[in-house]
Amino acid sequence: MTKAWMMLAAVALVAPTVAQAQAPSAAVLAAVADKARPEGDSSRDGARKPAELVAFAGVKAGQKVGELLPGGGYFSRILSKVVGEKGTVFLWMPAGMPADRIARYDPLLKAYTNLKLVQGEQLVAPEPLDLVWTTQNYHDLHHTGRSPDATNAAAFAALKPGGIYIVSDHAARAGSGTADTDNLHRIDPELVKAEVIKAGFVLDGESKALANAGDDHTKKVFELHDATDQFFLRFRKPAK
Repeated sequence: MTKAWMMLAAVALVAPTVAQAQAPSAAVLAAVADKARPEGDSSRDGARKPAELVAFAGVKAGQKVGELLPGGGYFSRILSKVVGEKGTVFLWMPAGMPADRIARYDPLLKAYTNLKLVQGEQLVAPEPLDLVWTTQNYHDLHHTGRSPDATNAAAFAALKPGGIYIVSDHAARAGSGTADTDNLHRIDPELVKAEVIKAGFVLDGESKALANAGDDHTKKVFELHDATDQFFLRFRKPAK
């Protein structure tokens, strides 16, 4: 048995948990409805279902959140509003990113003052986090040759006991592992579960809000955009 399949077999020992949808709070609904959000973001809400997903993650006012690879800031803006003035969202970008790419975050950081950009080999927050979040980017840890194991270990170390780790991405064919991370920008969700559980996390829930049975997993995500079949996984750092 290969190492990859041994990892997948370990996941099979974890009871599957498909949680019921949770009604978004008034704070979450207000964050999504915020008129300050770019039209390019809000126009995607029907497909990306941010209110439902942020509610499923359990994001609350006052929390300290780490967002890995925040992309264009779609969820950064929403998370910022939900955690509020007493909360903080640390946006992690790897060390060595081009200066012009990092500079793109300046307007976002000025508009949302509780967003803090942190750069380093891995996420290191100045205080224990309640939640770590990454969406549509986990496959890039394989695609760009970074270490998913190191990233998951950093997320585990940054979280408080009982803290939540959210991982969502475009689903690849069952059993494909990392075969499609480069060409299709997809990843097998069972491999993701195995890698995150190996870091010490427990699978705590799975939302099917972004599942799409009409996606046959053969197209690049850029052809389908937000209409891909996506997984949304909630992991928990054990309390002890």
